[in-house]
Amino acid sequence: MSQDEGTKGRTRRAILVESTINCSSSTHRDNATAHDGPTVAKAGELAAAAPDGNAAAPDGPAVPVDRERARAAFLAYVAPYDPANPRIALKIAHALRVADLCDRIAHEQSWPAADIDLAWLCGLLHDMGRFEQVRRWDTFRDAVSCSHAKLGASVLFDEREHLGAPVPAGDPDFGTPRIRDFIDSSAEDAVIRAAVELHSDYRLPRDLDPRTRVFTELVRDADKIDILRTVDEDTPETILGCDADELLASSLSPAATRAFGARRCMLRDDRSQPADFLVSFACFAFELAYPQSRGIMREQGYATALLTKPFGIEAPFRNPHTRSEFQRMAHELDLYLEGVHE
Repeated sequence: MSQDEGTKGRTRRAILVESTINCSSSTHRDNATAHDGPTVAKAGELAAAAPDGNAAAPDGPAVPVDRERARAAFLAYVAPYDPANPRIALKIAHALRVADLCDRIAHEQSWPAADIDLAWLCGLLHDMGRFEQVRRWDTFRDAVSCSHAKLGASVLFDEREHLGAPVPAGDPDFGTPRIRDFIDSSAEDAVIRAAVELHSDYRLPRDLDPRTRVFTELVRDADKIDILRTVDEDTPETILGCDADELLASSLSPAATRAFGARRCMLRDDRSQPADFLVSFACFAFELAYPQSRGIMREQGYATALLTKPFGIEAPFRNPHTRSEFQRMAHELDLYLEGVHE
C-alpha cells in the first residue's frame, strides 16, 4: 500500500468513527444544555422508573417481521453502493451487529417475540442514511453534509429513489415506500421512523410516547456499544489523528472532567485534547438506557480499556494529573457498569 493510500484509509476510518459519535454533535448544543428542561429527556428515564430497571415495551400490534426477508432487502439495497468499498463494508457490518445487539438487549428484558423482532429490524435500519450520505457527499460527517439519521428516515418512508433518481411511474415499486421491502404492515411505521430518525440526537424529545421511546433508546444503546468496539480495536492515528506518543503527552481538559463528573456525554466542540476523546467515548456508558446494555458494555470491556490501556498501549500518560484522573475514572466507570451508582 502506498503512503497516500494508507493516509486516505486512516482518514476514511477516522471520519467513520467521528460520524457515529451520536452524543458528541455540535449541532445539538441547545439540547445538551437542556437536560432538565421540558422538551428533552436523558436516556433511561423510563427504564429508571421501572421497579427492576427494565422497561418492557408497552403493548403494540405484534406485527410479524420476517428477518430473512429484511436481511435480504437490506443487502439488496446496499449492493449498488459497492460493499467492497471499506467505508460501505464497515457500515454494513455495523448495522448487522447493532441489529444483533438490539435482539440481545430486548431478549434479556424478556420482551415479547414480536417486539424482539421489531427491535432487531430497527437496529438493522438505523444507519440507512449512511449509504446515500457517502454517495452524495463522499463523507460520513453530518456537519458538512446532512443528518444521516433524518436522511435514513427519508430513504425508508419518503418517495422511493434509486441512487438519487426517483423511481419512474410504471415501475412496480412506484408509490411504495422502501420500508415495505422490509415489513408489510405499516402499523409500526411511527416506531421504526423514530428509532431511525432520532438515534443520533443528543437527547430525545420528552413527548415521545412510551412505546416509541423504549425502541429508540434500545437502538441508541446498541449503537453506542458497537462504536466502542470499533474504537478500541483501532489505533490512535485512525481514531484521534495522532500517534501514541502525542496521546500519552496530552492533558485532560476541564470540560472532559466536568462531563465525566456529571455522568453525561461530551459535545464534539468541547473536546480539545486527544485524552478528551477517550473520556468522551467512555462517557457513552452514562447515556445507556438499560441495565442489560451496561452489562454488555462491561462484559466487552472496551469502555474501561479506553481509560486503562487505550488502543492496547501499556505505557502511562506522562502528565501526572491526567494519569491520576484516568485511574480514578476507570475505577468509577467500572463501578457504574457493575451497577454501583454513586
